[in-house]
Amino acid sequence: MVTTKIPAGFDPDKSDEMIEIDLRNPWVAGLLAWALPGLGHIYQGRTGKGILFFVCILGTFFYGLYVGGGKVVYAATDWEQQYRWQYLCQLGVGLPSAPMLIQRERVEDGKEPLFNGFMAPPSRDPQPSTDDSDNPATQPNELAKWIIDNHPFFELGTVYTVVAGLLNVLVICDAAGGPLIIRTPEKKKKKGKADKDGTEDENAEETKVSSS
Repeated sequence: MVTTKIPAGFDPDKSDEMIEIDLRNPWVAGLLAWALPGLGHIYQGRTGKGILFFVCILGTFFYGLYVGGGKVVYAATDWEQQYRWQYLCQLGVGLPSAPMLIQRERVEDGKEPLFNGFMAPPSRDPQPSTDDSDNPATQPNELAKWIIDNHPFFELGTVYTVVAGLLNVLVICDAAGGPLIIRTPEKKKKKGKADKDGTEDENAEETKVSSS
């Protein structure tokens, strides 16, 4: 059982008051936070935060998947000329992105993808397509067809899903280590200035008394 303490507020009068947060088992919390955004916080009893992360991160992820025509989440394969690093970020969302790993293994083993090709990697075979004038055309592979057919939403959807994965990395850190608190020290008056102000006040008081 691990706990952490955070200040009750930034009010100087409450600087000594602390709120204790029960992190329970940080390793379990971190694993659950990766498996499903917000689940680690719910496990710790931080339900409000957990629901907020669940809605925001998975909402961003699936919105990006929708915008990209359902094609922007897939695991990289060896034939792609440029290694696709985006799927490593997308894996930060956890189990909702895990089907792409299963699909890649099946494709590389020569098997048909599951779920009607959902999150399956693109084929390297030439694909029939049409140009802007609706004339028949051929794309060198399925990835090129996806990009052209969904442009510019393919790139936009990819960004949304990548951002969702990276945000969940921060959520995992929050679940495993507790909230990060940065306290700004109060500004103190310089001694010289304080003395000067005090002297001036005394002089002003003396002048006031004399004038009376």
